Amino acid sequence: MIRLGSNSKTRALILSSKGLDFIQQGGDFDEEQITTKNPTQFVDIATTGKFDELYAKYGCDDMPLLVADTVVTSDGQLLRKAKDKDDARRMLELQSGNEVTIITCMIFKSKDTYIKDISRTTYTFEKFNDIHLTEYINSGECMGKAGAIMVEGFSKPYIKSVDGYESTAMGLCVEKLLPYLK
Repeated sequence: MIRLGSNSKTRALILSSKGLDFIQQGGDFDEEQITTKNPTQFVDIATTGKFDELYAKYGCDDMPLLVADTVVTSDGQLLRKAKDKDDARRMLELQSGNEVTIITCMIFKSKDTYIKDISRTTYTFEKFNDIHLTEYINSGECMGKAGAIMVEGFSKPYIKSVDGYESTAMGLCVEKLLPYLK
């Protein structure tokens, strides 16, 4: 059994898809206090802050703790969660026909193991169809997602190339976690 320190439905889905038993208990770490514009630094600081909060609350004696955070970058811009539909459109239009890197940091701690991993997956996208883009934004699915992106959904038909794991882009590099769970 793992304690997933995240409220993300997608991270829960990733663990479930691998048959892993977990309980989901996210925290209240305020990412708005982070001032860096560097995507790798941002995701590292956010994940460490979330981990420190939840480790202080739960520890890992009764079960391992797993925490993760994800950011998106395109054209050198740090793309976090959209504030509203206009912000989502701005981010998605930047990604349309462009190269996009999704960076996920995870920390896993059990009684005898501590790992911290920062993984990247880079996509090159075709130009997004305007009607499809508007439908996606209006559906609200883009809200709560780093960069408003959904590589397993909306963005999938536009992928020209990919370098890295899809799970990293979805918010948890499960391929790097699994060896520590055996």
